[in-house]
Amino acid sequence: MKKQLLLLAMAMFISLPIWAQADALLGIWLTEEKNSQVEITKAPNGQFIGRIVWLNEPLDEDGKPKTDKENPTASQRNQRLLGLQILKGFTYDANKKEWSGGTIYDPDNGKTYSAFMKLDGNNTMVLRGYVMGMRMLGRNSTWTRERAKRE
Repeated sequence: MKKQLLLLAMAMFISLPIWAQADALLGIWLTEEKNSQVEITKAPNGQFIGRIVWLNEPLDEDGKPKTDKENPTASQRNQRLLGLQILKGFTYDANKKEWSGGTIYDPDNGKTYSAFMKLDGNNTMVLRGYVMGMRMLGRNSTWTRERAKRE
């Protein structure tokens, strides 16, 4: 019994740094264009997701909240951009030190891309969106960690 408890305690102690590394991505990030903030959180299923929490220009030319007008699904085009989930399905790969297996949705063109993310220090994250399952067919976007949501 003591051996089992000792093994369990050791396993928990060893896995703590991996959990901490995985959760290092959590928080608010300013996109490369500096026109929006995305908050990355962990969903109940343990995957990492991200929602738009701030827009530099939240209103359209008519003074109404911007919507997802480029969405390929007509019924979703009236959905507000503020609060829109654009990152889905990411899990942490401790061997590669990256979050992968997810997608990023680009509301500017209504397209969804496979993606992975890596931290470059504590306050910089490089996100790469790509197509056809080929990482070389994509582009990087560098996001900066922010302390709080902008007003």
